[in-house]
Amino acid sequence: MAEPRLDHVGLSVHDLDAAAEWYCAAFGYRREMVLRVEPIDLDIVMLLHPGHGDRLELLHRPGSVAGLRPANPAEAALSEAFGHIAFDVPDLDAAFERAVGLGARAVMPPQPSPSRGSGWPSWPTPRGTSSN
Repeated sequence: MAEPRLDHVGLSVHDLDAAAEWYCAAFGYRREMVLRVEPIDLDIVMLLHPGHGDRLELLHRPGSVAGLRPANPAEAALSEAFGHIAFDVPDLDAAFERAVGLGARAVMPPQPSPSRGSGWPSWPTPRGTSSN
């Protein structure tokens, strides 16, 4: 039997198409599937990274509203909820600049961390709010 592994992370967004385009451009994801759960009025776009196999599930329900918008990692840790998504990239500086070039707000520039380097970009959703 294979070891358990994380299959995907779900992220609620305001505009599925715009969010999917952004994650595909910023991190190399491809659309795996699009589906609708009619009983709860939920639309889903599942993104798959072709090289790594990880998946990001983008979710949208009419009437959704923006949630917590922390100013930095320390503030995000004060909320007992989803705080951030971390991507392992081969070139942190290039990935950070690409994200900022695609509209992310640079909250914390790339710097050393206990395990690997880290940076904290906060990218805008199509509504103009951040998704960190």
